[in-house]
Amino acid sequence: MDGPDYKGLIFLVTRVLFEHGMNISRNDEYVSPSGYFFMRTEFEGEADPDVLLSALYRELPQGIRLRMNPKKKKQIVLMVTKEHHCLGELLLRYAYNELDADILAVISNYQVLAPLVAKFDIPFHHVPVDPKDKTPAFDEVTRLVNEQQADCIVLARYMQILPASLCEEYAGRVINIHHSFLPSFVGARPYHQAATRGVKLIGATCHYVTEELDAGPIIEQDVVRISHRDNVEDMVRLGKDVEKMVLSRGLRYHLEDRVVVHDNKTVVFA
Repeated sequence: MDGPDYKGLIFLVTRVLFEHGMNISRNDEYVSPSGYFFMRTEFEGEADPDVLLSALYRELPQGIRLRMNPKKKKQIVLMVTKEHHCLGELLLRYAYNELDADILAVISNYQVLAPLVAKFDIPFHHVPVDPKDKTPAFDEVTRLVNEQQADCIVLARYMQILPASLCEEYAGRVINIHHSFLPSFVGARPYHQAATRGVKLIGATCHYVTEELDAGPIIEQDVVRISHRDNVEDMVRLGKDVEKMVLSRGLRYHLEDRVVVHDNKTVVFA
């Protein structure tokens, strides 16, 4: 839940849960410097979610926003281009039950990674993108995603800009991995930009996708140190390790409902 901070919010929530027979297993809260309150509560018990929400809203002040998510696996679609490292990491985690989700399908604008996906018995859809007219391709992508009734779209190095309509339809449910420490080096070829600038740290950013390129709320980031001896190829090699770990962590936070978006920023109860 989130909203303006008031005294006694935690008490009000926990009291309602207690009165309805719920057992709280974990509670995390945070108040921003501007006085905005965030809380994530894990609880268990038998109760009608609608009845519980109504009871909570009756007790809480106006302006508080509640979301109640049952503990179940989310259904996700992965989108890729040619790079295998992020896709491979997620597929392995999925195969060994380390990913709290069901991968419904993989969509790609190339067929390069089809053999890899086939090893995991997951449907692969090749949707080529014509640079001169991308509309037919993204109409097909939208159809496939909606057909799968996906909860979340993961861009695991999908090097195409999604149309505004898809970003809007799946707002807060499209996750991207960008191979730089945003907001530095947005757009294409960030490692080349970093090499030109002579930075000493490179990184990766997992963020929600919005209409503005590489500007959505940031979920997770990490960096690796480099030196003047590292060329672009070295940066790409080092960066791939960071990318796949940052995407895996950021996706896990989303799948476990640990992320709250507010004013294009996130509070992550990791």
